[in-house]
Amino acid sequence: MGTPQITAPPCALSPAPGDATPSSGVIHINVRHVAGFTVIGNHLAQHRGLSLAAIGLAAHIQSLPAEAKIGIKHLAERFPESETRIAAALRELEAHGYLHRSRVRLADGRIVTRTVSYNQPGATRQPRTVPSEPAPLPTPPPRVTAPEPRPAPPPALTPPPQPVPVPAPTARTTPPPPLPQPQELTPELQRMATALLADLRRHTPQLTLAENDIHILTPGVATWLERDAHPDTIRHALTTDLPNLLKHPAKLLRHRITALLPPLLPGAQDLAPARPGVIVIPLQNCGRCDRAFRAADPGNCRDCRTELHTAA
Repeated sequence: MGTPQITAPPCALSPAPGDATPSSGVIHINVRHVAGFTVIGNHLAQHRGLSLAAIGLAAHIQSLPAEAKIGIKHLAERFPESETRIAAALRELEAHGYLHRSRVRLADGRIVTRTVSYNQPGATRQPRTVPSEPAPLPTPPPRVTAPEPRPAPPPALTPPPQPVPVPAPTARTTPPPPLPQPQELTPELQRMATALLADLRRHTPQLTLAENDIHILTPGVATWLERDAHPDTIRHALTTDLPNLLKHPAKLLRHRITALLPPLLPGAQDLAPARPGVIVIPLQNCGRCDRAFRAADPGNCRDCRTELHTAA
């Protein structure tokens, strides 16, 4: 009965003042850095308008040394994020003033991207202050026994050469060459040329023409058809190697129809090999008896001319 029995657990010790552990939230265990660290402001680390990717990318850029590579492809090789996400983060930093990118032309003609990183946007850079030193005591001036010679005047500086103004390019003053015209625009040629121009959009959507443009370009395509050009040949000449950004398809087709117009097909006589020293007199058909004879000009054969002379 004299020994007390302890059945209840002892009460927990109350925390020391100033060392209370929070019941929820983050707990910071901070160790002072002495080397290899970068100071990041809370305006960046706790920015309300930036994404986590942009905040992390800004911290990474500010930790890099000068002249480090921070292109999109270089960052995509360094981090698991895609090029699209990295480019979006760079645009966020530019929009909030943490980054500035500009295109600069070097002395050798190359164009590079110059990137400037700001650890505190909007703040001006303050120059370092140097502690003042006591001013040295003035030394007595030396005795002047003879007049000092006057210093020679500095040479005149020649003004730098002024850049020669380059005239701006002028617009084209000469009119374009006329559109080819067929010898006879028959209804069949007009129908085939109109159908070929209207059908171009099925093969190349860039060459969708207005009805008025088709009406203007029809004689030029009819000239190709009149010169025995196959429709597939015409379509290939008008749709091959088109520019990426085609703003005026009718002007491009007008130029190609005019510049690539094929010549007339040669005849059989033009393709026959020429024999040097021999003059070949062409064959003519008699206008009276339809008999073939050789003569320089068309007319009647010798017998018909004799009969006409005798009858006269």
